[in-house]
Amino acid sequence: MIYFSSNLLYKFKMEKAKTLPALLILFILILSSCGSKSGKNSDTVLSGSEQTPQTVKDIEGNIYKTVQIGKQTWMSTNLKTTIYNDGTPIPLIADSSTWASLTSPACCWYNNDISSFKPSFGALYNGYAASTGKVCPTGWHVPKDSEWNELTTYLGGELVAGEKLKEAGVDYWVSPNTGANNQSGFTAIPGGLRYHDGKFHDFGFSGYWWSSTEFSASRAFFRYMDYEYSNVFRFDNLKKIGFSVRCLKDS
Repeated sequence: MIYFSSNLLYKFKMEKAKTLPALLILFILILSSCGSKSGKNSDTVLSGSEQTPQTVKDIEGNIYKTVQIGKQTWMSTNLKTTIYNDGTPIPLIADSSTWASLTSPACCWYNNDISSFKPSFGALYNGYAASTGKVCPTGWHVPKDSEWNELTTYLGGELVAGEKLKEAGVDYWVSPNTGANNQSGFTAIPGGLRYHDGKFHDFGFSGYWWSSTEFSASRAFFRYMDYEYSNVFRFDNLKKIGFSVRCLKDS
């Protein structure tokens, strides 16, 4: 509410014919200014629950929802394909000793159980597969280390970004799933990993996602989220290990 002083009110009464139009214009301008500040700017980038999900299909016909977070467009589910985008198969390795001996691309299902894990958790890819440039659908790619950094920076930094990225609740995550609210719509879930010896670990407790950026010829950077922390952790590890993949739309 706008209040007038007694002097102004007196002057208004004495000269109302002269001053009324000017005061009305001023009042309209004030209301217009307030309205523009409270409304959404036309350049605002929607993210998470504010936008209608779009989809993308891979070469196998698997369909993925997508989400815009800042200036980036991500898949909001893990990659599931066992075929490169050029039509050639990604070696699907079940045997532990064979997995442990590989220095070439491969993928698998957690516990070698496609029916239980493919629908929600996707496949696990070793770092050699993730760095081929061919696992994501055409027009998409495995994010670089710098692109993961852009995501976590937009969400407030690595110490808190996990809260906004992790699926909320304990349907997928082991309790307490600290801080998780999935505000971004990224919907990170704990698909675990396949270690370089071929054994499976951490399902329900942790999620691991490759970047395409090498640390060395045998190691690459990845991101990790955990049921006990709000962080997004950045490390490097052996490419022999199997992690999940989230694809990022080409800019």
